Amino acid sequence: MANPDFTLASPSRQSTRNRPIRPVAQSRHADRITLSVHRDMVELEADWRALDANTLNSLHQSFDWCAAWKSAHESQLLVVRGAVGEQLLFLLPFEIERGRFFRIARLIATGHSNLNTGLFAAEIERVPRDELIRVLTEGIRRALRGYADVVALEKTPAFWRGLPHPLAALPGISNPNASFQLGLAGNMERTLAQLNAKRRRKKMRLCERRLAELGGYDYVIAREPAEAHTLLETFFRQKTARLEAQGLPDVFDKSATRAFFRLLIDQQYAGDRLLELNVIRLKGDHQGKIIAVSGLSRKGDHVICQFGSIDDEIAADSSPGELLFYRVIERLCGEGVALFDFGIGDQPYKRSWCTMETPLRDITLPLTLRGYAAAGLHRAVVRAKRAIKANRSLYRFLQRRRRQVLRATAEIGGN
Repeated sequence: MANPDFTLASPSRQSTRNRPIRPVAQSRHADRITLSVHRDMVELEADWRALDANTLNSLHQSFDWCAAWKSAHESQLLVVRGAVGEQLLFLLPFEIERGRFFRIARLIATGHSNLNTGLFAAEIERVPRDELIRVLTEGIRRALRGYADVVALEKTPAFWRGLPHPLAALPGISNPNASFQLGLAGNMERTLAQLNAKRRRKKMRLCERRLAELGGYDYVIAREPAEAHTLLETFFRQKTARLEAQGLPDVFDKSATRAFFRLLIDQQYAGDRLLELNVIRLKGDHQGKIIAVSGLSRKGDHVICQFGSIDDEIAADSSPGELLFYRVIERLCGEGVALFDFGIGDQPYKRSWCTMETPLRDITLPLTLRGYAAAGLHRAVVRAKRAIKANRSLYRFLQRRRRQVLRATAEIGGN
């Protein structure tokens, strides 16, 4: 579906990746960036996959990732396509969330993404800043006003892989969380040299010695769909148990979310590297017991850890999660990976591994009067979260209170 009230140029179904862009600053009005709005992913697939090839575009906005999310959630999808003449410049895939008071257009799968970039062609660098700002604000407002009250572009980077991101041209506020990365230096020795290598190796030896007392372990990568699905269900069980013990909500508990990750596994064995399951599996008396699970996605030389879990019942003192990360990173050093991404959220284990911290931004574009209220509320909530997390004592207190409330609620429900 193309919005007939807004489409200024007919969207091409053929990839325009290699067509030269004409200079916008000195162009006639007809050659300025034009937008069209679409409901059908399939009609844009060629263009979408062409932009997927740009390694600076997040895997979380890739065609197959978004298709799996849409299939599992039955999302209302609206894709904004920007072009100059026949030269494709960007795609922004939104899903419309309908709340009690507001309709929010978010980049698809934002709730389970670590990094949102949208999809931009390399040629976007040649578009003058003023024209880019105009089309990303006024243009998107006109394109989506009939479908949403506010546009929320969350978890976007100002800089990514050393380059300024196109969305950084828009005003925004800091997201309460950053994401954390480790640069891989070609082999494990050089990679660990960026960290406290001696301490890291000592910890590794201690982990292996404790597991040797239990009969040893295997580092396993799922090689076929059935094995991967079994390991994914193990992750769900481990994560649920650990979060329940901590009195925290389980963000993986929804049936649609679990269906999404199952679909990603099916795509993994169809040729894409959307979700690879890595585990530590015990030998000896506990033969076959999985004590650590990690789900990884890869795009080019960038690997993202989507999730992880450990089993607290056996060998918890052997730090199985740390051992699994060591083995994963060691393997990826020899596979051409340049960046291992631990994802969003500040955790001590991430800081112990990572040499890079990527600040993220939230951008809100009100489309209606209600949208201005929604944008103001979003900014207020984000600022409050950021202030709370900056106050460690207050943050720990509120976490304890949340756990107490959740436990009390669970006990009442059980009775």
